[in-house]
Amino acid sequence: MNSKTVRSGSPRRGLRGVVLGAAVVAALLATTACQGDDQAAAPPTAAPSGSASAGGSTPQTTAPTGDAGTGSSTPTPTPTATGSGDSGETGGGNGTEYADCEADGLTTAVELQDERGETPRHFLLTVTNKAKTPCVLNDAPQVRLKAGNDAPIVQTLGEPDSEPVVVEGGGKAYAGLYVFGNDEGGEAEYDQSDRFTATLVAGEGTELSGTLTFDLPDGLDTVSVDDAARVNGWAGTEGLAMRPITQL
Repeated sequence: MNSKTVRSGSPRRGLRGVVLGAAVVAALLATTACQGDDQAAAPPTAAPSGSASAGGSTPQTTAPTGDAGTGSSTPTPTPTATGSGDSGETGGGNGTEYADCEADGLTTAVELQDERGETPRHFLLTVTNKAKTPCVLNDAPQVRLKAGNDAPIVQTLGEPDSEPVVVEGGGKAYAGLYVFGNDEGGEAEYDQSDRFTATLVAGEGTELSGTLTFDLPDGLDTVSVDDAARVNGWAGTEGLAMRPITQL
């Protein structure tokens, strides 16, 4: 009886199958590596708009705002230097760069403002700065119509001008004075004065040392004075000094 022997397969055919399988695996590995290389070589994803300028320049760094919550707070302003109010002043806080006038640096004069034959009531007090540099007069002079520092000070007519009067070297300043308001006349006797004295006031309101003496104009030995007397503050012109006084 004839029989067929079944062979398991040719060795050559088996080897070829192994080779083909290995080739497929190698191809798959190569494909995967290429994809990895392509991804590595790809350009980076563009940054979101607003993070850099179109030209590729480096974005500017925003300075801290000091408020981590909103980022929009107003920056703290730089402090402004302020003066103390009397910096550089040499006249006791008179508001200028000049020193207060001193009594011994001024000459004095008095001019009667009433017509001849009228009762002497209105006087113009004038001071002249003997120095070459300016000085300052403050408020109103503290005028006394009687001798001695114990004599009462004449009241100021209204509020004196708060602005200091700068008297240039060789320049003048003026104050108006009203000394007598009684109109009774007749045999009545009134206090008499043969001169006026005045004390200057410093920038901060204190009295300065020294006394100004205003001798009466020629032709007057004495004048009647009473408690109606008033003085106007220092002024740079005769008109400003006398205008309020002439209304009395």
